[in-house]
Amino acid sequence: MKHFFCFVLIALTGSAFAQKSKTSGNPIFEGWYADPEGIIFDEEYWVYPTYSDAYEKQVFMDAFSSKDLIKWKKHEHIIDTAAVKWANKAMWAPAIIKKDDKYFLFFAANDIQNDNEEGGIGIGVADKPEGPYKDYLGKPLLDKFHNGAQPIDQFVFKDKDGQYYMIYGGWRHCNIVKLKDDFTGFEPYDDGSIFKEITPESYVEGPFMFIKDGKYYFMWSEGGWGGPDYKVAYGIADSPFGPFERIGVVLQQDPKVATGAGHHSMIHVPGKDEWYIVYHRRPLTETHHNHRATCIDKVEFDENGYIKPVKITFEGVEKNKID
Repeated sequence: MKHFFCFVLIALTGSAFAQKSKTSGNPIFEGWYADPEGIIFDEEYWVYPTYSDAYEKQVFMDAFSSKDLIKWKKHEHIIDTAAVKWANKAMWAPAIIKKDDKYFLFFAANDIQNDNEEGGIGIGVADKPEGPYKDYLGKPLLDKFHNGAQPIDQFVFKDKDGQYYMIYGGWRHCNIVKLKDDFTGFEPYDDGSIFKEITPESYVEGPFMFIKDGKYYFMWSEGGWGGPDYKVAYGIADSPFGPFERIGVVLQQDPKVATGAGHHSMIHVPGKDEWYIVYHRRPLTETHHNHRATCIDKVEFDENGYIKPVKITFEGVEKNKID
């Protein structure tokens, strides 16, 4: 009960601050949520997070939408284990992509520890970003370990040529696979392989990739997700296959603001040099590993294209409607 009142106090304080300063405030919405995927659909911001609780209670996912980054609308239970018969716990780290007027929600489930357990990475499909999502394949898209990578923390990346890739992996290994056009499986590379490892130095989990000025930026989480040392680092390459040499840390805790800042995504406002990082962190009042809240802050680049270290804030970001 004490933790509940602390969280309500923080949420109310953030809300009051946001109203006064016309910023989003951090966290951007109430509740324990982690691993957020931020994206823009039809001139509206969307965030798809993990529901942060005990594995056995992670049986659904909510989504949040906003037209201005200030006011957020909650869309409850956009997918759950009732719709995905093979999933029974630990629904994690949604990745969302729109293709051919359909919305595909990639997720991990069951936290499998070996190739003999049921679970892995699956896909939900819907006609609207808020769902409801139904099981696209009726089975996992990926349910085995390859190159040591646990099948979790998937991110779907569309390259400049229109090819879709899935970048994924826990247990300190990261793979990139070429998705079939209908997302029903994987296409082999020219050398006949399917799973290419692109693991950079200090990688743990939470991959994310984007293109800026013709360069491929690869970002990942380091440290332990339940501890204060969780953080985000990055590298840059000329190809989605790397090699990605670790450049440095761009997101980490601030003992005056919050701990455990990590597992992020990036939002780029179309047609503008405006970038945001959406991530989770642990309020200073909390020590429980699942007490994680979703936040947003600005991202800036220097004259050489390197990402400037992000300052995590209580204020969040200013109002920004998409033209």
